[in-house]
Amino acid sequence: MDDIGGATLSLLGPADIRVLADKLGLRPTKKLGQNFVIDGGTVRRIVRVAEPRPDDVVLEVGPGLGSLTLALLPEVARVVAVEIDPVLAEQLPRTVAERAPETADRLTVVHADALKVTVEDLTTPSGPPTILVANLPYNVAVPVVLHLFQEVPGLRGGLVMVQSEVADRLAARPGSKIYGIPSVKASWFADVRRAGPVGRAVFWPVPNVDSGLVALTRREPPPTAATREEVFAVIDAAFAQRRKTLRAALADWAGSAANAERALRAAGIDPGERGERLTVADFARIAEHRSE
Repeated sequence: MDDIGGATLSLLGPADIRVLADKLGLRPTKKLGQNFVIDGGTVRRIVRVAEPRPDDVVLEVGPGLGSLTLALLPEVARVVAVEIDPVLAEQLPRTVAERAPETADRLTVVHADALKVTVEDLTTPSGPPTILVANLPYNVAVPVVLHLFQEVPGLRGGLVMVQSEVADRLAARPGSKIYGIPSVKASWFADVRRAGPVGRAVFWPVPNVDSGLVALTRREPPPTAATREEVFAVIDAAFAQRRKTLRAALADWAGSAANAERALRAAGIDPGERGERLTVADFARIAEHRSE
């Protein structure tokens, strides 16, 4: 039993997870990226590092059997849990009612694909989500983060657990060998940093990779006359052939290598530079100078 936020509750341990899984006939699938946290210390650490406020509406994606949900509920006004698996979506309120009944009215479960939800889908009597805290399925972690920060402008930040390699890429800085599309697009929405490692043994089933925590703090995108879609199109083009110079990599995007060079020079960027050296603000300036 744990005393969290003044409420006594029972977090899920390894035996609890297996009992629940057997009861539901659950066989975790790679397709849905299902690796369930079985360690109470890890979920307490996630909540501590995320620093949710008592008035926060937490958005949790892929709550699974409820390990993190149970630790979050006593700390916040509400948890909106988005779960794509219908069996898990149906079970989660029951688990909360059994193990933390005094927090059950703070839970909203949305049975949906996190890549398709809208802010309307996620808005509760307590308001729309204000912070993202989640153990994200490895196979969709980056697109989920980008979609939610675009779709829910009220998100002030978040803490997500993802595959360690993905964490490195999200938090990479210009000039790094692993700096790429996830790094630049995430920086459109937020300041991103690594917030610590997570070992494999805290999951069931045990994944064949390590995990990491990533902290995001919302910021305004760079001032630009270009739309987000236009800026992201430049980013995609620049990294599609990352070994090429920007003059060559952006030729198709601009209509020709000469047009690409003109746009780059107008943006104050060396045409012989490569995309891995540029910030999101640089890409925004290039997008503004695409020839009509």
